[in-house]
Amino acid sequence: MKCGFTAIIGRPSAGKSTLLNALCGEKVAITSAVPQTTRNAIRGIINREAGQIIFLDTPGYHESDKKLNLYLKDVVHRSLEDADVVLYVIDASRSPGREEKAVMDLLKKSGKSVIAVVNKTDLETPLITEIRGLVQVNLAPKALLNISAVQGTNLEKLILAVMDECPEGELHYPTDFYTDQNPEFRISEIIREQAISRSEQEVPHALYVEIADMEFEDEEEQSTADSATLPAGAPTGFLENTAADEPPRQKRRKLWVRAFLVVERNSQVGILVGHKGAKIKAIRIGALREMKKIFNWKIRLDLRVKVNPKWRKKDPLLKRMLGPGE
Repeated sequence: MKCGFTAIIGRPSAGKSTLLNALCGEKVAITSAVPQTTRNAIRGIINREAGQIIFLDTPGYHESDKKLNLYLKDVVHRSLEDADVVLYVIDASRSPGREEKAVMDLLKKSGKSVIAVVNKTDLETPLITEIRGLVQVNLAPKALLNISAVQGTNLEKLILAVMDECPEGELHYPTDFYTDQNPEFRISEIIREQAISRSEQEVPHALYVEIADMEFEDEEEQSTADSATLPAGAPTGFLENTAADEPPRQKRRKLWVRAFLVVERNSQVGILVGHKGAKIKAIRIGALREMKKIFNWKIRLDLRVKVNPKWRKKDPLLKRMLGPGE
């Protein structure tokens, strides 16, 4: 049996998160046209007869000295260190640039086995041949595939190529898991995705989500739930005790969430609230709609906006959100 960790690495907006979702067959990572939407290493788990692959979606690799970007680059470096295999994703719709060379240099220095994929080939761009030649010459990957994450083209070939490079070992997760993210993180990401899709200009990059409170309630009692730490990639719900000869019945739980959209400036508050609160209402409704696709809970969401000036320059917050950093 094979089991290995695979870091998905590439430039911003290469389609890494869309690819992760397509591979897992579930919504594991949020997606957006805004570059560097992904901030954390998101784990997606797939199982085949040959074994298990744990994919690590990473932030887009971008050369910048801004503090937030340095932390995002550190997420990439740590994921690369933890990985047994690297899945390098190249965007077929963009000419390879200086950052593409930087990514390839990073992967060469890592010494890890690399599977390279040219994504978005459904767009039939004239750059595919050029990109393949560049990757083959500079990186010499174990495999080089043309794929389309949107259309699902060649994804099984990709999985087979990655599995071939994974080490032998015991499974890290039960076979019914598709992610190990806890509900609090998934809910915060869903809210952020909805806010990004409805905001403009500098707001997506100046935004993070703070979950202030989560409380579960069932028919008899209310608790500040330890259940909120259970992985959301596992079956959800509350199993009620039944007679020995009866199958367990699933009682649908209620979850109350209080969350804040946090921005850097007062002027950004109005952008997210909208005229007479229309925009924040739309964000809330959109987030609830997406949560119901994932969780078997009745969810109530209290959503507000607050300001944390210059949060992207604050080391304690960035370390709490993203890890060690510099």
